[in-house]
Amino acid sequence: MDTRSAQLFLHLASSLNFSKTSEQMYVSPPTLTRVIQRLEAELATELFFRDKRSVKLTAAGLRFQQFVRLWLDEWHQLQVDLQLASAELTGEIRLFCTVTASYSHLPTILDRFRLICPKAELKLTTGDAASAIEKVRLGEVDIALAAHPLQLPTNLAFRSIASLPVQLIAPNIPCKVNDLLQQTPVPWQKIPMILPEHGPARSRFDNWLQQMAVVPQVVAKVDGHEAMVSMVALGTGIALVADAVVVNSPVKDRVRNIELDYRFEPFDLGVCMLNKRLHEPLIQAFWQVATAKN
Repeated sequence: MDTRSAQLFLHLASSLNFSKTSEQMYVSPPTLTRVIQRLEAELATELFFRDKRSVKLTAAGLRFQQFVRLWLDEWHQLQVDLQLASAELTGEIRLFCTVTASYSHLPTILDRFRLICPKAELKLTTGDAASAIEKVRLGEVDIALAAHPLQLPTNLAFRSIASLPVQLIAPNIPCKVNDLLQQTPVPWQKIPMILPEHGPARSRFDNWLQQMAVVPQVVAKVDGHEAMVSMVALGTGIALVADAVVVNSPVKDRVRNIELDYRFEPFDLGVCMLNKRLHEPLIQAFWQVATAKN
């Protein structure tokens, strides 16, 4: 068993969904199946009950899950010990952030980090902001730039680095959406709305809709603020997004802010990682650089 196989097994043991693990761990379904089959052959036992409708851990799978967690923890600790014995910090950090954050906030952090850890390797993955916390919690990434959730898991550390205003945006082109927005009063229940699937933006949108007593006409549910800005620019509907996403969007001239009496709570953007990994030299170096005051 290698570390990659161990990580794939742990993710599958948590998700109990081959498709989800394949997608989130960036491995093809046939490869994931072969990894699990190889582990089962090495152990001469089944680790999962699987049929067309469900996947469940066997008793052996539960025992192996405990072993793999301890084994990976020991492996990480060995790497930490070796780093402490070295004059220069080396190793790999798996980062996750949105596409927007990768050029709005991450470059400054990486410039500082490179000065103190020039030999460190950085593996960057971008995606939906709403999935950042879960990726850290599951160990899919080491560090994420993420918006503070309503409830932060107790095993995660979070430190703020920026406050991001959020706005309700509309298309800047003649369309049905703007025709409705020009009416007095605005018929909010008739206006097409693009909602995030989940996450901090969704909770803010839901709070506003509840306060306005509006049952939304949802035309799309989207992962990622960048995609929502693009859909608004096409005249599909209105959406709630961070200002930073609009400012850095290639279609920023095709959208506009909707003036409201209501003020949406800004996103608290920060650095997030597992508490138990804060003592690791390389991780600690990144944490200190990322959260340092300018």
